[in-house]
Amino acid sequence: MTSILVHYSEIALKGKNRSWFVGRLVRNIHMALAGLHVKEVRTPIGRIEIVLGQDSAQAEVLGRLKSVFGIANYSVATRLPLDFEGMAGAIVSQLPARESANSFRVLVRRADSKFATPSPDLARDLGSRVWHARGWKVDLDHAELVIRVEIVPGTAFCYMGREIGAGGLPTGTGGRLVALLSGGIDSPVAAWRMMKRGCHCTLVHFHSVPFLSNASQEKARRLAEVLTRYQLRTRLYLVPFGELQRQITLSVPGDLRVIVYRRLMLRIAQRIARDVRARALVTGDVIGQVASQTLDNMTVIDQAAHMPIFRPLVGMDKEEIIAEAQRLGTFDISIVPDQDSCTLFTPRHPETHARRYAVDEAEKTLPVDTMIKTAVDNAIVEQLSYPVIK
Repeated sequence: MTSILVHYSEIALKGKNRSWFVGRLVRNIHMALAGLHVKEVRTPIGRIEIVLGQDSAQAEVLGRLKSVFGIANYSVATRLPLDFEGMAGAIVSQLPARESANSFRVLVRRADSKFATPSPDLARDLGSRVWHARGWKVDLDHAELVIRVEIVPGTAFCYMGREIGAGGLPTGTGGRLVALLSGGIDSPVAAWRMMKRGCHCTLVHFHSVPFLSNASQEKARRLAEVLTRYQLRTRLYLVPFGELQRQITLSVPGDLRVIVYRRLMLRIAQRIARDVRARALVTGDVIGQVASQTLDNMTVIDQAAHMPIFRPLVGMDKEEIIAEAQRLGTFDISIVPDQDSCTLFTPRHPETHARRYAVDEAEKTLPVDTMIKTAVDNAIVEQLSYPVIK
């Protein structure tokens, strides 16, 4: 019987809550593998076994598991008999050709205390059988082929390769957030980082149609599709912001406009967060990257919101963020040219050290509550899911 053996790491440290985290991970695995004829998902001690049906597309299963948060690593495995002769014979029958490796080792993990043979002894005896069958050199430190055997109550598994998983915690274990999603490089990475900690992110994108083209909306949709591979279900809000920016330009001094834009965005996102029962906001801000992201400006901007604002990239270099965007698959989308709402009505010399009293004075002329309600009422809400079952 062919299985995928999934290992988790951080979940194992959750003590009395571990079963709840494992249950969430199993649920997410079922969702990620929808439509692939998986027979069963089991939970032997300290691991998860995905039993594949005959019609399962193994390569597709492995590809989808790569994006499931909570998985440390996973392997294609086969079940073994629990008697030594049967176990050794099954392992030898699965070995690759002699020329495929020059060295090997056998690693045994025993999660069943009732299994009589100690792990080192079993590894030595199985290694002897492999050596006689293939003649490879035994190398305990840098073996080209590592044969892993895991023994759990009632059965044993063997596998000879491992894929690295997405890590983190299962989606849905960390609460709900609202993430502001621009068309740039930073904000998708910021949302992804919070997703990796088990948080479920509702995405909010501000656009300036009809003052600008709808290119930024299309980019936001594509970015949301990539992020949905990791959290499986996503709600995307496309919020019209151009008319609000026009109102701001009529009454707010030029150097403060970007600050007021950002404060209004946070207020709108906060209203959406309350609607979806989210507990905090997420942005892709990095200290010193642009004029609105100086420490003084971020402090003044934050004062417009009444819930926590997370900035998971705040101390990262641009090169680090780009590398992470490339790994998760959003970089090539983010660098496509578009017209972002933040570029509309932007002053030539924005304030970099705003003071709250000046911003509060500038906002007095704006119908802020009405602007927030108008934006939320006119937002387009789209639902995304992964995988797409056709």
